[in-house]
Amino acid sequence: MFLNQAPLFQKNLSLFNVIAELANETNTDVYLIGGYVRDIILERNSKDIDILVVGKGISFAKMVAGRLSPCKFSFFENYGTAQIIYKDLILEFVGARKESYSRDSRNPIVEDGTLQDDQERRDLTINAMGIGLNKADFGQLIDPFGGLDDIDRQMIRTPMDADKTFSDDPLRMLRAIRFACQLGFRMDEKTFEGIEKNKDRIEIISQERITDELNKIILSPVPSIGFEYLFDTGLLALVFPEMQALYGVETKNGLSHKDNFYHTIKVLDNLAMMSNDLWLRWAAILHDIAKPATKRFENGTGWTFHGHEDKGSKMVKGIFKKMRLPLNEKMKFVEKMVLLHLRPIVLSTEKVTDSAVRRLMMEVGEDIDQLMLLCKSDITSKNEKKVERIKQNFALVEEKIKDVVEKDYLRNWQPPISGTDIMAHFNIIKREHIGILKNDVKQAILDGEVSDNKQDAMVYLKARAKKLNIDLK
Repeated sequence: MFLNQAPLFQKNLSLFNVIAELANETNTDVYLIGGYVRDIILERNSKDIDILVVGKGISFAKMVAGRLSPCKFSFFENYGTAQIIYKDLILEFVGARKESYSRDSRNPIVEDGTLQDDQERRDLTINAMGIGLNKADFGQLIDPFGGLDDIDRQMIRTPMDADKTFSDDPLRMLRAIRFACQLGFRMDEKTFEGIEKNKDRIEIISQERITDELNKIILSPVPSIGFEYLFDTGLLALVFPEMQALYGVETKNGLSHKDNFYHTIKVLDNLAMMSNDLWLRWAAILHDIAKPATKRFENGTGWTFHGHEDKGSKMVKGIFKKMRLPLNEKMKFVEKMVLLHLRPIVLSTEKVTDSAVRRLMMEVGEDIDQLMLLCKSDITSKNEKKVERIKQNFALVEEKIKDVVEKDYLRNWQPPISGTDIMAHFNIIKREHIGILKNDVKQAILDGEVSDNKQDAMVYLKARAKKLNIDLK
């Protein structure tokens, strides 16, 4: 089968012709390999092009760079790889290799190899296909393991024995799940069994590599596919035990709570349809993470999870630290989303007042839109009438927020009187009185008792100061 007429191949045809001419002149066998070939077949746009050279990949890449202008060339001698950045493309050159592994490491012993050797070491059949860039086979698909058929069948499968593939390099287990999730493919039975059998081998993989694959799963169109495979294979308990702990339903006195694992991945899927924000998706994953720790059964009430939002927010830092996620404003954003994720839902079940909305917006600030998306995603009841009622009430909350924003410009709101103003007008003896007065006027404005202007706020403060025995200057 020839793929030289495929749109993605044609898009970069002039580049491939340059490589093919050089391959012919130097009598070198050269192939497109891996993900770029897969994306040609799937008609997915890709700017990362992997090129396999039977021989010295770096030397050949240097010659290619000499014929592309302008371009940026770099090489990595220890890995036998080279990179060319040309226009908006990233070309990665590597020599064909054969690999063998020791039991306690995923770093292989590498030898020069053939095209067949290199395809055999690949993780999945869909990533083991090649396309010739030589005079004799230009544009021809080279597919010894049936990757094309697996794409047609939407199947994730290893080219060689799955047990050995995953034992040699356990990161491939997460990659297999990630590709199933990204592409919406199902996993071959033997491949699934290979992950089950080798799941404990994940311990030799660095946390950074594990987290990188988890993030790619989280950013997939339907993340639940990946998390269900992680759960079903037993990997989730090893790489993310806090999420594993959400699984299960307990019944007491005929009363049961929902399965918080499946609820969480449903929330994540709902959010994925509305937002590509990785950190908001992490907030969806962690919004109920403290429910196992706060679960209680109360007679006459049933199962409760009081304070799970507060405890969950406090768990975020520990999880981010363990996962090697950034301990910066991204983490603080997730903490805030977890802490406040119940607030709009609670508002939607009550009469929505301006003061309640003001208080919410004061706490959330610029992130109000993201919080509302998270809360919308959190509506997962199987009771359709209940869901519809909450959605209708939720729409009222959103409308009220718009009204308050237009009236009060609350996204960056500060009280009209500052601590400096208070010190200038009152004889402050105890410094804590500055904070008390400032907070009092803030709450009065938020509750609608005082208009949001300096004159009215000062009138209010004079009355409050009198009660605290604070005199005007």
